Amino acid sequence: MTLSETDRIIDYFHNATAEHLEMLGVDPSRLPSAPEWRRRYAQVFELPIEQRPTFMVSWFEGVHFIGFSTTDKIRFGEQANMHLHIAEPALRNSGIGVTCVKLSVDIYFETLKLKQLFSEPNAFNVAPNRTLQKAGFKYLKTHMTVPGPLNFHQAVNRWVIQRG
Repeated sequence: MTLSETDRIIDYFHNATAEHLEMLGVDPSRLPSAPEWRRRYAQVFELPIEQRPTFMVSWFEGVHFIGFSTTDKIRFGEQANMHLHIAEPALRNSGIGVTCVKLSVDIYFETLKLKQLFSEPNAFNVAPNRTLQKAGFKYLKTHMTVPGPLNFHQAVNRWVIQRG
């Protein structure tokens, strides 16, 4: 993902319905303002990849942006946590996410030199849980947590994929 493409993440969350955010486990009151979010991303992109707190991948079908994946909790050379979002509502639950996740996993393992990649989607959001399973992730457990800075306390399913 390029710095200019991060606007797509900001728009995705700021333009999402309250119902969609709830399904994602996102607390709308925790969303940074668009200018603040842009400032944060600009700071991230100034850092070498090895030092970034997040790394992101855009998903395109041809020239059409369809979604994105982000990582956080990065321990370069060891592990990270992945998030996945189909931005195009018409494509949600279509199965395209499996291909996008598999390609993103390859990019994350190569770029971040990972041994493990985790993902913790809301336990009640069926689509990403199915996507992770079909993409080769292994289910570890269901537990209560706050999976990220935008989220509220919720039940999540913890998934992992390992290499090396």
